[in-house]
Formats: sequence, C-alpha cells, structure tokens
Amino acid sequence: MIIATTIDEVRKQVREWKNEGLTVGLCPTMGFLHEGHASLMKASHEQCDRTVASVFVNPIQFGPNEDLDTYPRDFEHDCKIMEEAGVDMVFHPEVSEMYEEDLCTYVDIDVLSETLCGASRAGHFRGVCTVVSKLFNIVTPDKAFFGKKDAQQLAIIKRMVRDLSFGIEIVGCPIVREADGLAKSSRNTYLSEDERKAALILSKTIRMGQTLVGGGERDSLRLREAMMVKLASEPLASPEYVEVVDGSTMQPVETFKEGDLVAMAVRIGDTRLIDNFFVGDPAIEI
Repeated sequence: MIIATTIDEVRKQVREWKNEGLTVGLCPTMGFLHEGHASLMKASHEQCDRTVASVFVNPIQFGPNEDLDTYPRDFEHDCKIMEEAGVDMVFHPEVSEMYEEDLCTYVDIDVLSETLCGASRAGHFRGVCTVVSKLFNIVTPDKAFFGKKDAQQLAIIKRMVRDLSFGIEIVGCPIVREADGLAKSSRNTYLSEDERKAALILSKTIRMGQTLVGGGERDSLRLREAMMVKLASEPLASPEYVEVVDGSTMQPVETFKEGDLVAMAVRIGDTRLIDNFFVGDPAIEI
C-alpha cells in the first residue's frame, strides 16, 4: 500500500493508473478507522480497479467549541485496516499541504445544509464541501464512497457533484453497527462505560421508529413525538433534534414517504452522536 503525503504524489500515481485504463475509487475519512470505514473501502475495492483512501482531520469543518484538538487519531492502526480492506494508496497530508495560510476560497451549499446538523454547526458543511471538492480535484476518482450514517453529508455531496458537474458517481453505503445496535463511530471512544450503555438508546429509538413506520405511521409529528419520548427514557441522553425530512432536499415534511429520512442527534454526556434510517430500509437488528 502506497502512503502519499503530497498532492503531487497522489496525482502522479493516479495518472499512471488511468493511463493503464484502470478505474479509481475514493474513500474520504478523518481517520481513527473502524468497520464502518472499512466497509466503504471494501466496496470500492470490489467496484473499482484501484482504491485511494484519505486520512485527514479537516480543521475547517470544526466549529470553535468542537473537538478538533481531541479528535482521536491512530494512523498506524488506520493503515492496518486500510491494507486489510484492499486500499492501494492512502493520502495522509498535513494541513499545510491542503490549505494555504491565506485560504479564501470555499465551496458552500444552500438549503440542504440549513437543517439537521447544519442548523447547529455553522460552517460545518462549508468545510466538508471544500475539503471533498479538493479531494475530488486531487484524486479525480470515478467513484467516491460515503456512509449513510452521515445522511445529510451524503445528500449534500450528491447535490454538490450534480451542481458542479464533477462527473463522479457517489456511492452511499449502509450503516455498520456494533453487535448491540450502536452505530459505529470514531467518537464512540469518548464514551465512559455508563455512557456506552446509555448510547444504546439511539439504536433502540431508531428501531422503535421503524416499527411505527412499518405499522403504517406516516405523520412526521407523531413519529417525532414518539421517538422523543423514547429518548427521554434515558437520563444520560440529551436530544439535539429528531427530524423527518425529504430524503433529497433535507427539508422537513409533514407526511413522509419511502425514501425520506428520519434522523437524530443526541448528546450522551459530552459526546454528540447521530443515527438515522430511511423510510423503506430494512429494520435494524438489535
């Protein structure tokens, strides 16, 4: 597996692959990888001739009171996971390689970034769109792979690719969960033993929501209220939001249909976790 730290190294290697007629997949990550990330890389390995994974903790998508400095990092462990998943090259740049000190050009998106996580994380999706655009320009992949756990991010990237004519296929991959149902997340490591147990309220609430939808519920307000009551049963859980939105526009809907998104953000102690399901998805097993 090639480890590249500069843009020039990546471009040179990708150019060689493409001159051979090979297809290239990209898996952008911030590192501290787990099975969820590995599933993206395995999907790329299956669908593309070569796979590039990036490991870059992107400072411009963190707010002033967020966890940039404490975000978990373990590049040696990441490399083991990437190699096992079939990654051919990892791009692991310094911040100075990605951003000039006088950076003043950003990629922003309206409407889709105004709800859910975007409502409370000002500038977050501008940072995401900017770094992903740069990675697309550096790697020039045929396909890029993103997890459905970050459903709003996935919808935003798809719209950005459409609006800016990147010519890249965006592949959304299913949420990977722990055996007890908790969605895999790098931030799960922040949880104490008691908080880890309490965090199961997210997947339990998702499962309850899916049961209601499976029983015919289509009213967003009733579904949200039932899920909020479920979350309130866990003393350590502080819900930030539970919303039902159009699966493409991320805008709230009063009556939902197949393909729409039911999403939540919940703080367990100081740790902010997200989870979701799309209407029509198979029910999760917990």
